[in-house]
Amino acid sequence: MKNLFTNQLRKQLSASRVIATVTIEKVEDAKPLAEALLSGGVHAVEVTLRTPLALEAMRNITQNFPELLVMAGTVITPQQVKQVQDAGAVCAVAPGMNRRVVEAALSVGLPFAPGIATPSEIEAALEYDCDLLKYFPAESMGGLRYLKNIQAPYAHFGLKFIPLGGLNSKNAGEYLKEDCILAIGGSWIASADAICSGDWNGIKQRAAAIKKI
Repeated sequence: MKNLFTNQLRKQLSASRVIATVTIEKVEDAKPLAEALLSGGVHAVEVTLRTPLALEAMRNITQNFPELLVMAGTVITPQQVKQVQDAGAVCAVAPGMNRRVVEAALSVGLPFAPGIATPSEIEAALEYDCDLLKYFPAESMGGLRYLKNIQAPYAHFGLKFIPLGGLNSKNAGEYLKEDCILAIGGSWIASADAICSGDWNGIKQRAAAIKKI
């Protein structure tokens, strides 16, 4: 079985540099949120499955904003794999390395990046030919220094990582300089509070700021 992330999809994620990780409580927030991210130059968003309306919000974005790459986040059960695919997600990620979820993603042809935090989890992911991995929780685990240490023995596999957890405008640049980083994920651009309060201009400004790093 082979990883399903195509070169085109990898290039899209890399070009965006940052994937805005968002938790949407109200479906009506999906449209202005997408508009704010695109206006700020961010063309990739991870919609987390942490709210009852996440799938509906995801479907709203994918149907109305085809220029925005929509990734499903917090995909932690096999059942959710097909649900996010039906909602229009082009790929999915998880906080951990769950073999049943990876197998479900492979079975339906959905590109999937499992979460890793240890060498053992990297090796478990490699069993499924997963070479694009989510590094979570990045800063709590030891940040970029820790990642560089645990990925070194596997560097010849050409692994790429999407770090998430504790990243912000101050440390994002350090991660983006590394060859092993495909893109970074971050909730600081469009936090749950910013979305709930309708701070679309603030989201746009933070999105634009990361593109300058």
